[in-house]
Amino acid sequence: MTPAQALRSIEQRVLAARLPLQETAKRLVFGKGDPESSVLFIGEAPGAKEDEQGVPFVGAAGKELDKLLRGIGLGIKDVYIANILKYRPPGNRDPNEEEIRAHTPFLLEQVKAIRPRIICTLGNYATKFVLGGMSVEGMRGVPGVTRLHGKAREVAFDGVVYKVMPLFHPAAALYNPRLRASLEEDFEAIGRLLRGGAVDEKRERQTGLAAFQEGRGG
Repeated sequence: MTPAQALRSIEQRVLAARLPLQETAKRLVFGKGDPESSVLFIGEAPGAKEDEQGVPFVGAAGKELDKLLRGIGLGIKDVYIANILKYRPPGNRDPNEEEIRAHTPFLLEQVKAIRPRIICTLGNYATKFVLGGMSVEGMRGVPGVTRLHGKAREVAFDGVVYKVMPLFHPAAALYNPRLRASLEEDFEAIGRLLRGGAVDEKRERQTGLAAFQEGRGG
């Protein structure tokens, strides 16, 4: 079975699963992009435009993500994008643990189908879930993305070790332009990882693994 076929099968099972938020949302927002991409982006949840169209990152944040990708020689069609939640929470509120627990088994199936080289987590919830060992329980011990962004980690899942790059959500740069420079630097680090290089060693020393090991919350 090809990655595209596997993703179509997973999507059909999501539709049949009667997940939390399904009744209040307009559409399933499963994912989009290249099923065989080396890079998987994971966001938090669909917004209003995504809920209307059934496609992730179709609004201003999607345009911002595309600009950032073009800065490293890629486009939004060259990666795959999915979310922690497959349906929009009412009023764009934060997801709760029950919802994350119900939705993420399908996200993990997407990860296994795509087998990317790099997983880029956008914002706090995606970062905490992935760096927490792809589990809801593990999320509680992971700091927020403000402390972790731009520092590559390795996470083992289903017998595969993935490079994980935590990132600010592109929407954050729209509301806080001061974050744009950080995002651009972090995307440059993604480009280096794709080329087989390392992230900037000076930044790694300055922030260090200690921030991940000692931090709580965020």
